[in-house]
Amino acid sequence: ENLKDCALVIRTAAIHDDNPEISGAVTRGIPVFERAQAWGAIMKGYKNALCISGTHGKTTTTSMLSEILVECGLDPSVHIGGKLDAIGGSTRIGHSDIFAAEACEFNRSFLHMHPTMAVVLNIDADHLDCYKDIDEIEETFGQFLHLLPENGVAIGKGTDERVVRQLSRLNCRTITFGLTADCDVHPAALTEDDNGYYTFDLCAQGNTLAHVKMGVPGRFNVENGLAALTAAWVLGADMSKAAESLARFTGAHRRFELTGLLNGAEMFHDYGHNPAEMRNAVAIARKRCKGTLYAVMQPHTFDRVKHLFNDYLTCTEAADVTVVMDIFSAREKRENYPDLDSGKLVAGMQAHGLNAVWTPSFDDTEAYLRAHLKPGDLAITMGCGDVNLLNEQIEQHEKSGR
Repeated sequence: ENLKDCALVIRTAAIHDDNPEISGAVTRGIPVFERAQAWGAIMKGYKNALCISGTHGKTTTTSMLSEILVECGLDPSVHIGGKLDAIGGSTRIGHSDIFAAEACEFNRSFLHMHPTMAVVLNIDADHLDCYKDIDEIEETFGQFLHLLPENGVAIGKGTDERVVRQLSRLNCRTITFGLTADCDVHPAALTEDDNGYYTFDLCAQGNTLAHVKMGVPGRFNVENGLAALTAAWVLGADMSKAAESLARFTGAHRRFELTGLLNGAEMFHDYGHNPAEMRNAVAIARKRCKGTLYAVMQPHTFDRVKHLFNDYLTCTEAADVTVVMDIFSAREKRENYPDLDSGKLVAGMQAHGLNAVWTPSFDDTEAYLRAHLKPGDLAITMGCGDVNLLNEQIEQHEKSGR
């Protein structure tokens, strides 16, 4: 029914071939493309095609850059993997020769892109359901960077050994960003306030380009901001205006987003779904929380939990209590992992000294939080499955007086 008279179907890489819309399109002879293939085809028409890649931080950095380019009058076209109020959603159609888009390594999707400028935020272990190890992940990022033309520009994190190694193998222009002074673009006079918000002077090629006050907390967001500012600088943006824009940036939806109150305690949600991202989210929450900090985790995919099991056990150690929901299975069959569940995660966390509890469902988790949260506490739900709907459920119950 949904196919009707469509001429083309665009799918995400996470959708299986037995999906009725996909199999129906194949049966009817309707062409089916992955999203990255579609964006790659569109990208060919742009003089400046920016692809923001990396294991962590893609949506935030692309969102930062999008707001900067819009507010600097560069009128970009944009595609991000989240919702950004400043562009009215996840896409923006501009009228300049600039197209900025996320480039994801899952299923090697970013190899369909046609970048003239590529940003690599970091290279870390993830998506081990389609990569055998971190070395293969790094090698594939290298293939992505080699899509750049000779007159292209590669921007990479100068304190990430794997990123630097891949940059060194390119023939095009390369620029590094990072927190240390040996990076081409770096901060000087970096200071942090009590809530985790940073200010710094943006330095490049021995010059101070602007003074920056971050609108989102966290040291990792300083790195995201540096990456966005570096790309804007290469495109010729007014760096004072770029810094002012970054100061106004408060994040995309599902990125450390305040969703409401429960028993007078703040409820946040964050899209972080692997241990490194969850650790960052909890670190920000720890700065903000004045009472007891509850880290609520919905582990995402059995395969990720299997491969990164030990990392999960301590990623929420900065929280006072870790609440673990059932594992969210996105693109796999539960029966293939008979010996793995959230109970094993909780047992492992407890063995590492964490105060951890297993609350399988939304209702179980809400009941636990209602019984324990008090004013001054903070609860942050984390995951890229449907755990954000738990926050919505709690908000609805609060409004209805349940």
